[in-house]
Amino acid sequence: MNREFIKAIEELEKEKEISKDVLIEAIESALVSAYKKNYGTSQNVRVNINKDTGDIDVFMKKDVVEEVWEDLIEISLEDALEIDPRYKIGDAIEYQVTPKDFGRIAAQTAKQVVVQRIREAERGMIFDDYINRQGEIINGQIHRISNDTLFINMGKTEGILAATEQVPGERYDVNDRIKVYIMDVKKTTKGPQVYLSRSHPGLVKRLFELEVPEIEDGVIEIKSISREAGSRTKMAVYALDENVDAVGACVGPRGSRVQVIVDELFGEKIDIINWSDYPEELISSALSPAKVEQVLINDEDKTAIAVVPDYQLSLAIGKEGQNVRLAAKLCGWKIDIKSHTQYYSEPEEIVDYEEDDLEMDSFESEEELLTGDLENEEILPSDEVEQEEE
Repeated sequence: MNREFIKAIEELEKEKEISKDVLIEAIESALVSAYKKNYGTSQNVRVNINKDTGDIDVFMKKDVVEEVWEDLIEISLEDALEIDPRYKIGDAIEYQVTPKDFGRIAAQTAKQVVVQRIREAERGMIFDDYINRQGEIINGQIHRISNDTLFINMGKTEGILAATEQVPGERYDVNDRIKVYIMDVKKTTKGPQVYLSRSHPGLVKRLFELEVPEIEDGVIEIKSISREAGSRTKMAVYALDENVDAVGACVGPRGSRVQVIVDELFGEKIDIINWSDYPEELISSALSPAKVEQVLINDEDKTAIAVVPDYQLSLAIGKEGQNVRLAAKLCGWKIDIKSHTQYYSEPEEIVDYEEDDLEMDSFESEEELLTGDLENEEILPSDEVEQEEE
């Protein structure tokens, strides 16, 4: 029977991918709990299971005292001396005991503890596995749909794709296969919860890493991504090797690489630009496909004015401001778009002399303006004014 017990442990180890040591420790704890059920105490009981033979030994620990008040945890000095004449008061004796009958309730308790420990170990392994995969893409199958929330079967566990993390316009059915981005992993009372996303910018980044070998190899770096899921994405890339065309590598021959990603995102438009450490160049590129004449930046509050040709104004702003909004997110600058006419025809400050008491027409010359009589009050030269003040 002991051999069958060890064999069952080894099968559980393979099936659940839980180490043999964890399972044996769980069973030892279960037997201690079962002992407590029957005998009312477990503080002085230790269970040991031989990992090779499967032999189970239960040890009880008692303190040597002069007068016994609690039989379960104390032993008299007289009885202790019969076991070993070297014992004295204050010593602890541990000896093997064989419970007569654990009973049905005790056995059930042991079973429940074992099942609970196995479940906890599985949850811990799932959490450790997916927390290390946070920020990655995983393939899953839609298991069920509840109130627009998709529950994705990922093999070992079930992920949650909330309605807020889905892309507007995308529709799925049960059993459809889907690529999702692991956004977050949390521990809950129901076990680890894996939160997924289809709208996160990280999904686009990971798709490019899968599709473009140069990014995976580190030759090309994705510097920044801004995305409005289902509509448009802007991505800035930088080549560490000056001989590599970063944008060309991401687009691929005849657009083959980027097209695979566009298809995965159900037609979402993707703009790819070269990253620049110079804000003027970066902002100008980020406003693509609009042509930019000039970019004026303010480093203090990180704002910029982009001047575009009159006929390019609506293109630079984009539908409902989308183009400039994505460009601002991509660059990290607040961008104000002005057309050529708007920028170069800003009205200059005009002084309204009609409100002044001084009228130029009443003086024949500039000289008269400085020395003339204003409302019968003599205007003195500046040096005389200073003398009077003194």
